[in-house]
Amino acid sequence: MPLDPYFAERLRVHRRHLFDKARGAARQRLVSLWPFGRSAAPAIPAAGPATDAAPRVENRASDAEAPAVNRPPGAGTKAVRPDSQIHQATLGPRAEARAKKRKAAVAWDRKELKTVGTRGPDIPITEHRVTVDGFPDVRVRIYRPPASDGARPPVCLALFGGAFRIGGIDYPTTDAGYRRRAADSGVAIAAVDYALAPEHQYPTQVEQAYAALEWLFGQASELGLDGERIGILGTSAGGNLAAALTLVNRDRGRFPVRLQILEVPVTDLTGRHVDLGVTRSLGIPNFIARRELRSVARTYLPRTALAREPYASPLLAPSLAGLPPAYVFTAEYDPLRSDGAAYAAALREAGVEASAVQYLGVTHDTPIFTGVLPAARRWHDDIVSALRRLHDGPGAGE
Repeated sequence: MPLDPYFAERLRVHRRHLFDKARGAARQRLVSLWPFGRSAAPAIPAAGPATDAAPRVENRASDAEAPAVNRPPGAGTKAVRPDSQIHQATLGPRAEARAKKRKAAVAWDRKELKTVGTRGPDIPITEHRVTVDGFPDVRVRIYRPPASDGARPPVCLALFGGAFRIGGIDYPTTDAGYRRRAADSGVAIAAVDYALAPEHQYPTQVEQAYAALEWLFGQASELGLDGERIGILGTSAGGNLAAALTLVNRDRGRFPVRLQILEVPVTDLTGRHVDLGVTRSLGIPNFIARRELRSVARTYLPRTALAREPYASPLLAPSLAGLPPAYVFTAEYDPLRSDGAAYAAALREAGVEASAVQYLGVTHDTPIFTGVLPAARRWHDDIVSALRRLHDGPGAGE
C-alpha cells in the first residue's frame, strides 16, 4: 500500500535531515584526517531533531516541565557500584550537543501534540522512586483510570520509545498517550522513566525495568492495584526492553506477568532483521539507513558484541518458551517491521500465544498522530483492546 499522503512532506524533511547529517559526518572524518595543523577534536554537528530507527522527524525526550504529580516524601537516589556497566559520559561539547538536541526534541514534541496528537484526560497520577541494586534509582509514574466501584484496577508496566538515547515519561505525547490508554482501558499504566544512553548503557535500562516490575508486584496492594493482573508494554526501544524484561522475569523472579504488548519493537540489535527495502522505498540510501540504525546499538551497548546477548536482542534468545502471551504491532513503512514479525513468529514456534498486526501505509511513530490519522486512532483502539485483556481471569471484579 502506498505511504499515506500525510507523511509525504515529513518524509522530504526527514530525508533532507539525514543527507545533511551524512554530509556533516563526512566533513568531520575529512577534518580528522587532515594533517596540517587542524585540531584533532571532532566537530559536533548542529543540533536538530534526533532520529529514531524509522522515518520520522520527531523523537521522545525527558523534559524538566513534568506534569503536576503527587510525589512521595523522602524520594532520593543512592550510590552506584563502581563495577557496574554504566558508562558515564564526560562533560564537554558532545554532552552539550546531546542536551541541546533533547531540548529541541521536547519542544518539537510539544508542538506535535498540539497539531497532530490528542491531549490526555485529567486522571489521578502518583510518582514513586524505585531502588535498583547497583544501578541508578528509577522514577515510576502511575496513571490511574477513573475509579470504578472501589475495585483495584489491573496495571501495565510501560516503557517509552526513543532509540535508547532520547525520551522520557514527561514527554508531552508520551504522557498524553499513557493518560488516554489508562482512561480508555480501565488499566493503570506504570510508566518507567529509565535512564538514557550513552550516559547510561546496557544493562542499566533492563535492570531498572526489572526492579520496577519487582517493586510493582511487591507493592501492588499498597498502591491500590491488582497484583494478580499485571502486564508489560513497550514501544520501539521500549519494546526491546519490554521483551527483554519478560526474559529476565522468566529467568529470575517468575512473577505472573499476564501479557506483553510490543509496539514497533527492535528485537535484534545485530541489525540482521532490519528491512532496508522499506528505507529504499522511501528514497533513503542503504548506507545512510545502516549508519543510522547501527548508531542506535552503538549508543546503547558498551560493546557491539553484547548485541548477541538475549537481554539485548530478545529474538536471539536460545528459547522463548514460558513467556506471557504477546501482542505485536508493526508498521508497513518501518525498517523494524521485520523485527516485530520475526519475534512474533519465534514466540509462536516456542509455544507462546502471539498475534502480530501490521498497519499499512504508515510509519514507525504512527501512534502519536491520533488527531489527524484514522490509522493512529485504530492503533490506539487496538492497544486499548489488548490492555483490556488484563480485566479477564484471576482478580477480575474484586
